[in-house]
Amino acid sequence: MSPRPPVKRVCLAYSGGLDTSVILHWLIEAYDCEVVAYCADVGQEEELSGLAEKARATGAVDCVVRDVREEFVRDYVFPAIRGCAIYEGTYLLGTALARPLIAKVQTEVARETGCDAVAHGATGKGNDQVRFELTFRALAPELAIIAPWRDSRWDIRSRTDCIAYAQKYGIPVTATLKTPYSVDRNLMHISFEGGILEDPWRAPDEEMFMLTRSPQDAPDEPSVIVIGFDQGTPVSVDDETLSPAELLGRLNRLAGEHGIGRVDMVENRSVGLKSRGVYETPGGTVLHAAHRAMESITMDREVMHERDRLSPRFAELIYNGFWFSPEMDFMRAAIDESQRNVTGEVRVLLYKGSCRVTGRRSPVSLYSQALASFEAAGPEDTYDPADATGFIRLQGLRLGGRKGGAE
Repeated sequence: MSPRPPVKRVCLAYSGGLDTSVILHWLIEAYDCEVVAYCADVGQEEELSGLAEKARATGAVDCVVRDVREEFVRDYVFPAIRGCAIYEGTYLLGTALARPLIAKVQTEVARETGCDAVAHGATGKGNDQVRFELTFRALAPELAIIAPWRDSRWDIRSRTDCIAYAQKYGIPVTATLKTPYSVDRNLMHISFEGGILEDPWRAPDEEMFMLTRSPQDAPDEPSVIVIGFDQGTPVSVDDETLSPAELLGRLNRLAGEHGIGRVDMVENRSVGLKSRGVYETPGGTVLHAAHRAMESITMDREVMHERDRLSPRFAELIYNGFWFSPEMDFMRAAIDESQRNVTGEVRVLLYKGSCRVTGRRSPVSLYSQALASFEAAGPEDTYDPADATGFIRLQGLRLGGRKGGAE
């Protein structure tokens, strides 16, 4: 295979944080190229203030900021909710869901601005390098990929080195040697990792949390909300129809006030390492609980069980960066088909770190109070308890004689 020609213009996934600020300057020096800084607004909020000015001050020829908040929640978060996608039983995949969208739009911006390469600031030990680059390869294989943390010309080996580089070249950054842990925020969650959190025995500092109150300091009175669903998709809160981003934002505020959604876990990264992460996912935690309750009265039993078999694999595909893959297309189609009847409302009580479902109703409910009742059955009932005798006998045929009985 012949080597690629030298790159002339690079589209860099840029957050304005320590790593990507250093990388922007480094790309110009190491590759003698122009850099277009690109940022996707997935709900970082105040982090985007002054971003374009900062990028240009660091050397970028342009800075493109795209607001993709609605697309993020509608096309990535809500499909994950419909599929009950929870990685290793705990992680609600906030970062993993945002990365394929960020990378997809990055390829679009790269083409629009005449770039022949894309770059990212993901480290060589993390998951994000995989998520970014699999998306690049799926959607824009003609673009060269630059991963500085794996580049032979990159002689920076730590966040301490990054801070020293920034100070040397006068690059404005907010990270310090005292608190160098990494923070990633979007509408789905906030994640914290690295630095002082690399010790899995050390408890996270209470001052670190941004979306959630401490459950101990949460209100003494619970809040009760009603979430409406249409074919598995959340559409309303307390009878008010909201856009996807508005809905998740409101649930983040309501649930965060009650200290809901904190997770502290050690997970298995796709590259084979274990990593400690601390997450705040208030709205997503409530949506998962409410969605499951909605399914309980609207999904056929066998359809639910088949979807549940797919859910761990669905979560793995998201976590490992295969959003744009044939197997993901197949799985999403199957999951969406399972949601055709998942319509109605769920009532949830929020209180001191917990969300508890207290009611569910649906115009297409499969639940029959008359059939489920322990009261005396009427002659019109289709369920005859006497039928259970034969059913149990047939179920027990293969169990007879297991302890020393004849074959």
